Amino acid sequence: MRYLILLLLFISVDLLGQSDSTLTLVFMGDVMGHDSQIKSARIGNSDQFDYNSCFKYLKHDIQTADIAIANLEVTLAGKPYKGYPSFSSPDTLVDALQNAGIDAVVMANNHCVDRRKAGLNRTCDILDKKGMPRTGAFKDSVDRIANNPMILEANGIRLAVLNYTYGTNGIRIQHPNIVNQLDTTVIADDIQLARRKNVDEIILCMHWGWEYQTKPNPEQKKLTNWLYSKGINIVIGSHPHVLQPMKHTTVAGNNKLVAYSLGNFISNQRTAPRDGAALLFVDLLKKNGQTKVVNAEYQLTWVYTPVKANKKHFYVLPAQRHQNSDWVMETARKRMKDYIAEAKGILKYNVNVDERDFNILLKPLKGEQMEMPEVLIPASISK
Repeated sequence: MRYLILLLLFISVDLLGQSDSTLTLVFMGDVMGHDSQIKSARIGNSDQFDYNSCFKYLKHDIQTADIAIANLEVTLAGKPYKGYPSFSSPDTLVDALQNAGIDAVVMANNHCVDRRKAGLNRTCDILDKKGMPRTGAFKDSVDRIANNPMILEANGIRLAVLNYTYGTNGIRIQHPNIVNQLDTTVIADDIQLARRKNVDEIILCMHWGWEYQTKPNPEQKKLTNWLYSKGINIVIGSHPHVLQPMKHTTVAGNNKLVAYSLGNFISNQRTAPRDGAALLFVDLLKKNGQTKVVNAEYQLTWVYTPVKANKKHFYVLPAQRHQNSDWVMETARKRMKDYIAEAKGILKYNVNVDERDFNILLKPLKGEQMEMPEVLIPASISK
C-alpha cells in the first residue's frame, strides 16, 4: 500500500507539473545578395565581408521570437562573389543572420543551384559548419534523410519544417543533389514522414507564385487548400519579391494560417513595392497535447540604402518605428511612408492577421545596448 501511495503521489506531482506551452515564431522573406550588397559588406579594400550592420536596427525585434526562419535565396558557393543572375554571397552573411537572431533557413528556391552541384554542396557544408539548420536542398539522398524535415524545438514544442520550390530557373539539378519540388506526391509522403518524427506542428515553406504580383495566383490557392486537407496548419510563401496577403482562418475546426509572400527581407531591388517586406510573428499554444495557432501579426520592414563616403549601405528598418526618424534622410522617409501605404493596400485583404504594435520593443533585450543610428546621405531611390 505504501508503494501504491508513493506511485500515486509521483503521478499527481507529474500531472500538476504539466503546464501549457507557448512558442513565438517569426518568419521573414527573401534574403538576397545583389552585387551592391556584396560591395557594401566588403571591409575596406580587403577580401573580408561584414553584414552585421544590415540587421542591427531590427535584430531586437527578431529576438523577441523563440524561433526565427528565413528564406536563403543565395548560394554560398565561394568566389567569385556575384549577385544576379548567378548568386554567390560571402560566408559571413550567415554569421550576420545568426547574430540577428535567425535560427534556421530554407533553401529550396529558384536560385539554389545557381552555381550547380559544387555550389549547392558548399552551401550545405558552410551552413552545417556554422550550425545553421537548413532544409529544402540537399547534397544527396543521405543528406536529405538527415535534413528533411528540419526539426526545430523550443519551449517544449517540437516543429517539423518542409520546404519546396516551383523550379530552379531551368538549371538542371545534378546528381546526386536533390532539391524539393512542388510535387504533391512527394509532399504528401514527406508530411507522413514528418508525423512519424513525433512533432507537434508541421510547417510548409513554399517557393511559389508569380514575381512582383501582390495577389496569390490560382495555383497558390489550390496548393494551400490541398495542404490544409492534409492537416497542415501553417503555410509560409516566398518568391514574388513583394508582399501578398496573409490569412488566419478556421477550417474544419482547425486554425489555419497562410502567408502567400513576405517580400524581400533584404535585397537591392528598389522598384516599389519590392524595397520592403514584412516579418510574420506567429504564436503557438500547446495545451493537453494539442498545438494550435492562436495569433498572427505582421511587422513592416523597409530596406534603407544611404550612402556614406561614396559607399552604399543597407539597413533593414522597422518601417513604422522609423518613418519619422530624423536620422533617416527626408527623401528616404518619404519613400518609406509610401511603402507603408502600399503595403497596407496589399495587406488590407488579410484575414485575422493585424499589424503588430511597432512600439512593442521599448527596451533592449538581455541588457544589450540598442544600436544608435548614424546620419547618412541618402542613395538614389531609383535603381
